[in-house]
Amino acid sequence: MAQTFEGLVQMQRAADEAHIAVQQMTEQYGSSAQTAWTDEQQASWETAWRTWRDLAGDVQVAVTEYAKEQGTPRNQVEADVKKAARHPDLVAGG
Repeated sequence: MAQTFEGLVQMQRAADEAHIAVQQMTEQYGSSAQTAWTDEQQASWETAWRTWRDLAGDVQVAVTEYAKEQGTPRNQVEADVKKAARHPDLVAGG
């Protein structure tokens, strides 16, 4: 799957948004170790967590493939993607 850098940035943003949703649910529901969640809350949280996990995994695979295609170190591509996704004002032209 050939990705563009902007495509990777969009994927990272989606994963970040999914992570925020998990964090918000955890804050809203309270710690599952200290607060008994309803079955609905547990199912909602697990669905959100799986979504985040899957999106983050997809980003990792795509970053690895992109780095190989570009001949760029993978860790540099990952750092550049995260910077562009999370701090577009710090990226040239962004």
